[in-house]
Amino acid sequence: MNTSAEAVLLGDIGATNARFACLVDGALGPIKWIEVAHHPTFDEAVEHFLQSQPRDAPVVQALFAVAGPVEKGRCTFTNCPWTIDGRDMRERFEFRSVKIVNDFEASALSLPHLAKQDLKSIGGGRAVLGAPMVVLGPGSGLGVAALVPEGAGHVVVPSEGGHATMPANSVREDAVLDFLRQRFGHVSAERVLSGPGLENLYQAIIALDGIAAPPRIAADITVAALKGACPTSRAALEMFCAMLGGFAANVALTYGALGGVYIAGGIAPRILDFLANSEFRRRFEEKGRLRAYLQTIPSQVIVHPAATFLGLTSLALKSASHS
Repeated sequence: MNTSAEAVLLGDIGATNARFACLVDGALGPIKWIEVAHHPTFDEAVEHFLQSQPRDAPVVQALFAVAGPVEKGRCTFTNCPWTIDGRDMRERFEFRSVKIVNDFEASALSLPHLAKQDLKSIGGGRAVLGAPMVVLGPGSGLGVAALVPEGAGHVVVPSEGGHATMPANSVREDAVLDFLRQRFGHVSAERVLSGPGLENLYQAIIALDGIAAPPRIAADITVAALKGACPTSRAALEMFCAMLGGFAANVALTYGALGGVYIAGGIAPRILDFLANSEFRRRFEEKGRLRAYLQTIPSQVIVHPAATFLGLTSLALKSASHS
């Protein structure tokens, strides 16, 4: 990282897809997508990427954002069979250093670098400069993190907030969550606010209403809902958006996020118009005595295609400046 002839490997590693790019002299190279299912181990995926890279800038360090908890430089994924071990990576690829962070830590670090065109607002509100910001995102799982001011900069507060218990807000939601409790025992927010979560909502509605509807994966539920081709799919997506609004407000209240709530992940950008016209913002604001407080907080969807890499780049450059 100290010369333009050396590269840092950056990776955004999810349960479904892994994305890699090389940072050379502060410039981010092309981002390559790799399907997790095509590689039995993380090391093999890294090897596959590195073999495609030019040899004029050897990769000497690695920085990975991962969709799971990180303990002592190691991550075992919640929603896929991969394990990433920083020590093993250093030995196998002869990297000088390997750093592993939660993917929503990188997402949080991206927030100060997002431009107006990288965001789409849902509802009103105006961010308070220098106040805490939160980012959450439904995808294969549900990530949550906060970016809190510290001196002249920021500090990330990562979390496993997606595994907090999901509350209900109506008799209908009570019934849906009770159905899911019978299946899972504990129903976390991730059990409904994720791709698999959307499938759970769809299946619960079918069972509760006693209707005939075909099995569908999350992508098919979304398409059918957006096209108006399936009332059950639409009902599931409407409940998903409403619950996401209520959960986002809970996160905002927990962190005092007057700097704004940002929705990341792969699902929200695909349903942007539907989300904007859903119950999301009403449920976000509908918090009794704290309604006026929440009305001042903006909620925005991140539409930048590589926001995580903005956060990873800032982290890599900060690390280089301190070396």
